[in-house]
Amino acid sequence: MSSQDLIIRPYLEEDSVEVIALWREVFTNDPPWNDPPQVIQRKLAVQRELFLIGELRGRIVATVIAGYDGFRGWIYHLAVAPNEQRKGLGRAMMAEAEKRLKAIGCPKINLQVRSTNTDVIAFYKALGYSVEDHTSFGKLLD
Repeated sequence: MSSQDLIIRPYLEEDSVEVIALWREVFTNDPPWNDPPQVIQRKLAVQRELFLIGELRGRIVATVIAGYDGFRGWIYHLAVAPNEQRKGLGRAMMAEAEKRLKAIGCPKINLQVRSTNTDVIAFYKALGYSVEDHTSFGKLLD
């Protein structure tokens, strides 16, 4: 199977079990605030149409979450099942997210990757993304 066989569509509530399993397999080092059920619920409250699912043979094998705040777009949780990686599925998911962000007026997309995740950094560079000289800040809200 290839990326041409991939069906990309918005998330549906019945996708939760498969999405959670995929994220737990792919994002093994995610921090507690990225608890999959909570991430899903938060995204469904804001721009749910930008929560995309990739299906092959009726099975969820990829996800991407996009968002746009009127200033710039963001990409989160691009995930491809390990046994389906390096087949163009991540590229297809990103192309669809970019297309949808552009359609709503988004001029620029940002994303964050842990500096130790060199394979993912190489993937995004191959898609035309570049490392920008910024310092990333974060703050947990109680």
